Amino acid sequence: MNELAPQLFWPCTLGIAMIFVIGLYCVLFTYNLIRALIGLEILIKGVTLLIILAGYITAHEALAQSLVITLIVIEVVVITVAVGVVLGIRKHTGSLDARNIRNLKG
Repeated sequence: MNELAPQLFWPCTLGIAMIFVIGLYCVLFTYNLIRALIGLEILIKGVTLLIILAGYITAHEALAQSLVITLIVIEVVVITVAVGVVLGIRKHTGSLDARNIRNLKG
């Protein structure tokens, strides 16, 4: 383990927790679907930073990098599909409000 790791752990963890909470807030407390996707992106970035920090603290940087690259690829696929769904909802309802999804039939 690096001698700077214990000194960097708590400040980095606090910053990562703040990013995670911001993303979670955007996902849970908004009705705009684009804002929810942006919140999901922020949430995943917080998880990515946490994985990198854990790999640095435990001296398993290679494992952390491979997990992060896998997470980024999965994230891109999920967000691409979600944007397609949001655009379809926008086309059918004329709005990006999540409350209008209840009115869809069929």
